[in-house]
Amino acid sequence: MLVLTRKVNQTIIIGDQIEVVVLEVRGEQVRLGIKAPRDVVVHRKEIYDQIQSENESATAINPDDIPD
Repeated sequence: MLVLTRKVNQTIIIGDQIEVVVLEVRGEQVRLGIKAPRDVVVHRKEIYDQIQSENESATAINPDDIPD
């Protein structure tokens, strides 16, 4: 894991197309802005995990259980 220290309005670049900007720091919370191409999907980790779980559940459905 790469660990960086940034201040408000400072940026990091991921690859050639993704830019992460520190917008604000309030106590233990940090607001980030993410600039990425529209074809790059960006989710919070908990949302990503939920999507993955729902996708796995959907693949476990038996086709015989679906009514005609």
